[in-house]
Amino acid sequence: ALGVGPESRVGVLAGRTPELVVGMLAAMRAGGAYVPLDPALPAARLEFVAADAGVSVVLATAALRGSAPGGIPVLPLDGAAQDADAGAPDGSQVPLDAVAFVIYTSGSTGTPKGVEVTHRGLLDLTRWYVDAFGIGADDRGAQLAGLGFDASVWEALPYLAAGASVHQVTDEETRASPAALQAFMLESGVTLAFVTTVLGEGLMELEWPERTPLRALLTGGEALRSRPREGTPFAVLNVYGPTETTLVCTGGVVEPGDGGGRLPPIGRPLANVRAYVLDGALQPAAVGVPGELYVGGPGVARGYGGRPGPTAEKFVPDPLSAEPGARLYRTGDRVRWLPSGEIEFLGRIDQQVKLRGFRIEPGEVEAVLLAHPGVREAAVLVRDDAPGGRQLIAYAVARAEGAAEAGELRAWLRERLPDYMVPAAFVALDSIPRTPSGKTDRRALPAPEPSAPATPRVAPRTPVEEEVAAVWAEVLGVERVGIHDDFFEHGGHSLRAAQVVSRVRGALGADLSLRDLFDAPTVAELAARVEARRPASAAEAIENRLEWLESLSEEEALRLLGEL
Repeated sequence: ALGVGPESRVGVLAGRTPELVVGMLAAMRAGGAYVPLDPALPAARLEFVAADAGVSVVLATAALRGSAPGGIPVLPLDGAAQDADAGAPDGSQVPLDAVAFVIYTSGSTGTPKGVEVTHRGLLDLTRWYVDAFGIGADDRGAQLAGLGFDASVWEALPYLAAGASVHQVTDEETRASPAALQAFMLESGVTLAFVTTVLGEGLMELEWPERTPLRALLTGGEALRSRPREGTPFAVLNVYGPTETTLVCTGGVVEPGDGGGRLPPIGRPLANVRAYVLDGALQPAAVGVPGELYVGGPGVARGYGGRPGPTAEKFVPDPLSAEPGARLYRTGDRVRWLPSGEIEFLGRIDQQVKLRGFRIEPGEVEAVLLAHPGVREAAVLVRDDAPGGRQLIAYAVARAEGAAEAGELRAWLRERLPDYMVPAAFVALDSIPRTPSGKTDRRALPAPEPSAPATPRVAPRTPVEEEVAAVWAEVLGVERVGIHDDFFEHGGHSLRAAQVVSRVRGALGADLSLRDLFDAPTVAELAARVEARRPASAAEAIENRLEWLESLSEEEALRLLGEL
């Protein structure tokens, strides 16, 4: 009666209740597009979303009607049923290319963008999901995603389209706790569920009864770092897909075991999905060669509503398709094809960092950290505000108190990564901060504080320790160091380590390598290695120093001259 039809925008303001699904279906049945209005958002954000999307009517529960954006008609979602006009649309005449729902994602400029997903894309996803998992009337799906996120649509419509039931997780504690979520799934008889990566990894760690209703657990949102246990009584699938490709575009079963040390791939393209790994010239990359992932097919969204510039930048013509008007969505994700036909996720193209001349993928460091038995969660990033300047910083959540001490983690990484990939500082956290969608909130990670000595500072006891301590203090730019201080906990990194080794070798004539400092990071430990490798006579010391000078490359010699 209010004129809602194709291309109309209908805001739905509800909590995680049956009325949420009623509103979602009502908007689409009338031919309009569903726009979620999450009541947890600030009022200004709700006003922005409603205005930017062009919402013409809001469906709201009675408790939330007062929170609805102003100036827009509001219809009740709960209360007495209203008689439908005999001429109300049944949804069968809605064009497939009309917008089905609009989901707002963060924008790089700070302004959210509304992704316009079509009925064609939603229909294609629903068909794949129902067919791939044989969803029927006896199935029970879990709906637990945040209300303003695309997964909340996926967690409802395919099940209802197949005659299955949807079981909503209503309290935040259950949504945040793997143990509580497991109990909910077992009690509710959930057979299929999608969860964010963090929850998925937590659920895989739990013990499950041999006979459980759950037959498949799908997880996605971030790079999956772990695999299910042997004997897990349900299939685990790693799925991938931005909102711009209608939620999911690749997926694959994650087998138990260590996977040969590799992270689980993001699977193969789903039915009707075209996935390309292209280089900078938009040419296909060979198997094993990294490139950017481009996605095509009916799931590609129309674009960003009212933003032709960003739409043209991210939604590009498909140069490899003969279909007129075919487009690709450029994901910005760095991937490569595996010989198995699966896709391996390597990280964001714009997250790759270059530190002191070295290219570093923080995800690789995170993966090695998470392989430590004492680490439950981890994040790694480069900070410009760290003590000592721009540094690679690691954040870790321990599985138990004292299970992930900084020194132990540093030693763990040193054994598995090049020296330049070992973080300069480790920050212990009770939990990794998350965005409302469950992803790591890197902006909320705290800056590391200048480290204080873990033990009372002990002065050098021997001439060698005095010499090593003096070199350290000069390189680190501090007044003095104790013999038990850790070089890397005081702002040391690979470049400064090279300076220390060079100066100690020149001053004391000991045959040291960069690895020695990483393996013996305190003054006392390094001095002991110097003592063990010092020449026995003055003549031998002179000969060793001459050999050391002759062994220097031209670059090393020039750097040494510069230091002198």
